[in-house]
Amino acid sequence: VQLQASGGGLVQTGGSLTLSCAGFGRTFSSNAMAWFRQAPGKERDFVGGIRWSGGNVYYAESVKGRFTISRDNAKNTVYLQMNGLKPEDSAVYYCAAAVSRRPIMTTIRLLSTYDNWGQGTLVTVSS
Repeated sequence: VQLQASGGGLVQTGGSLTLSCAGFGRTFSSNAMAWFRQAPGKERDFVGGIRWSGGNVYYAESVKGRFTISRDNAKNTVYLQMNGLKPEDSAVYYCAAAVSRRPIMTTIRLLSTYDNWGQGTLVTVSS
């Protein structure tokens, strides 16, 4: 399983970006996919995730109402639509896939749930 993230860039406060995560291999045999982000000097934090079974979507409180996760099974791609961007959203964004674990509401937010990671794409929001 390989994940390729793209779509990052520089945007002004209040702007929008859409990140894509394309899977190669058995990605859509995974149980869930998620987006995490990591700002310089900080830990990698959960942004949002989607479970394939049932399509349940979960978000971090900091992005709820602004970010939307969606998927396109035909394209083996998961998207992160980001609206109302703020400078504090600036980070490297990583997509991840859970293949060997079946996350539930509490575990979908954990780094340890995911066994496949993309290379990251940089998002910079200017003030």
